[in-house]
Amino acid sequence: MALLLRLSGPAIALGAVLIIVTVSFGYGIGPLYFAGVALVVLGLVGQFLSAGRQRPTQERAPLLIEAPVTGRWRGLNSPASKVPSHTHALAQTYALDITHEPPGTSPRAMDWLWPPMRRPQEFPSFGQPVLAPFDGVVVATRSTSRDHLTRLSPLGLIVMLVESVVRSAGTPRHLLGNHVLLRAEADGSAGGAATGGTPDGSVVAVLAHLRRGSVQVVRGERVTAGQQIAECGNSGNSSDPHVHFQLMDGTDITTAHGLPFEWEYVSDEGAPQRGVPANEELFVVPPAGADPGER
Repeated sequence: MALLLRLSGPAIALGAVLIIVTVSFGYGIGPLYFAGVALVVLGLVGQFLSAGRQRPTQERAPLLIEAPVTGRWRGLNSPASKVPSHTHALAQTYALDITHEPPGTSPRAMDWLWPPMRRPQEFPSFGQPVLAPFDGVVVATRSTSRDHLTRLSPLGLIVMLVESVVRSAGTPRHLLGNHVLLRAEADGSAGGAATGGTPDGSVVAVLAHLRRGSVQVVRGERVTAGQQIAECGNSGNSSDPHVHFQLMDGTDITTAHGLPFEWEYVSDEGAPQRGVPANEELFVVPPAGADPGER
């Protein structure tokens, strides 16, 4: 079953190719066309079943961890606003996207007319330090995916949709882009919460869409909370530079379940908070050792 679920992406891709070829070259409705349709349908069913298998089976208290960034950011696709925040697939039930928005900069917005795409270097998130949210051990990294142009226009979103289908046909790394997977120490360093009771006794953080060449850690390396491990980028299935963050209960992102989390931050009005910023909520994380009211 697990192997069939992993093949759902390639099945969709191959089916789409067969359909396009038979239609484009005038072969008409025949065996190849129906084979393509069958592969697409089987692939979609497989992805639906895969997402269902990764739906959390029990409610858990949020784990208190440290924010993986400092400065002023905005929450996007937040579990504080909707669960699942993304999808249950790839353990993204409680995933959060955040984008850097320093005081005085314009809010993130669509490019409705022009330009259709922009260089990621034009965005304040690009190159921002990404930090370890707890003491742990690096279990996987990738740092060679390119930082592509933004997809914040109608044309860009169409391109991103096509890219998403293609990336889904491969392994999860194509969707994550450059990333770091970090497993919390077995003594429960993730917010002091025990890591037992999960499929392999793990609490694993996923930090994705990182800048090409910016990952500063290697598999097996021990890191400490607040240590810089990479920089924010625009790799993988990303519309514009941002940090994608999630916790999960195992090291295999295709079978693990998402875990809820929370961190301490300051609202844009200066009030101390503990939780997860909601959609479009501005929040501030002071640098380590700074006055809690520092913005």
